[in-house]
Amino acid sequence: MARYTGPSTRIARKFGEAIFGEDKSFERRNYPPGQHGQAKKRGKKSEYAVQLMEKQKAKYSYGILEKQFRNLFEKASATKGVTGEVLLQLCEARLDNVVFRMGIAPSRRAARQIVSHRHITVNGELVNIPSYHLKPGDKVAVREKSKSLEAIDRSLSNSSHVYEWITWNNDLKEGVFVSVPARLQIPENIKEQLIVELYNK
Repeated sequence: MARYTGPSTRIARKFGEAIFGEDKSFERRNYPPGQHGQAKKRGKKSEYAVQLMEKQKAKYSYGILEKQFRNLFEKASATKGVTGEVLLQLCEARLDNVVFRMGIAPSRRAARQIVSHRHITVNGELVNIPSYHLKPGDKVAVREKSKSLEAIDRSLSNSSHVYEWITWNNDLKEGVFVSVPARLQIPENIKEQLIVELYNK
């Protein structure tokens, strides 16, 4: 299956929350998309449907395809710790996510593009793989030739989020992935235990 590139508001409406960040269109129409979106009677979802919905929400939130997400789950299962929490930590450690968290890009979709277009370095080396897994202590920076890009400047000027597990130097346009975030430090509204239950069936 190809990566979804359609309207993000439609997906946000499907899950009933603005999973891609602030969205004025979603605020105006915060009911499910489609012909029966505003219908008051909506059947009760089965346990499987609820679990599947949570997995889909996580995949769309982080912009990860099914095969990649399954591989991350298997890696999380083989790692010490609570599987669901480790799964989200692996998602957070992806280069595209950290570029987004640092404010270099306004969304994960934009962050993937910035990484793919060779605007980002990790520890001084050019990396153009959005799924690249960062380790604590890795330095993420905007490539020297890309520091004057208007899109990056605009995103950084509009960014106001601060995360304890990331540092950012706006003058140098570089930051550090200080540590793997604890579950409480990850702001995503995802019930990861439901995903674990789905994959363990």
